[in-house]
Amino acid sequence: MYSIRLATLQDVATIAHQRRQMFTEMGALERAGIPERVILAWLSTQMEQGAYLGWLAQTGSTVVGGAGLLLYDWLPAPDLSTRRGYICNVYVEPEHRRQGLARRLVQGGLEACQERGISIVSLHASEAGRPVYEGLGFQPSPEMQWRAR
Repeated sequence: MYSIRLATLQDVATIAHQRRQMFTEMGALERAGIPERVILAWLSTQMEQGAYLGWLAQTGSTVVGGAGLLLYDWLPAPDLSTRRGYICNVYVEPEHRRQGLARRLVQGGLEACQERGISIVSLHASEAGRPVYEGLGFQPSPEMQWRAR
């Protein structure tokens, strides 16, 4: 019933829509909006450079979910890795949830990391997404964050 495919540059508007929906559902867009033109420009550039990969879930020709993977350089760590992955933009339309789509989409990102020899992948989890990520082997990390005021 559902298929997963790689996103292309023609899907940038769909990915931007999903990102806005994700933040809206988390209540974050009330605090600070993200102009769609900013998302579209950033995604286009990152996809063209191969730094952002995306996967889309669809039923027939209708896209119902997606997930992204940022690939980035990192300082050499004890395991000597200098590339990392960051899973982002995980979103499934409400009427298509509980079908295993988020899991399948994130697995696409994890497989892409394994193919590239990337051994450290991180993400930020909503409460709703946490069980999915834990089921895939993600563990809490000691990361902290500072934000300028």
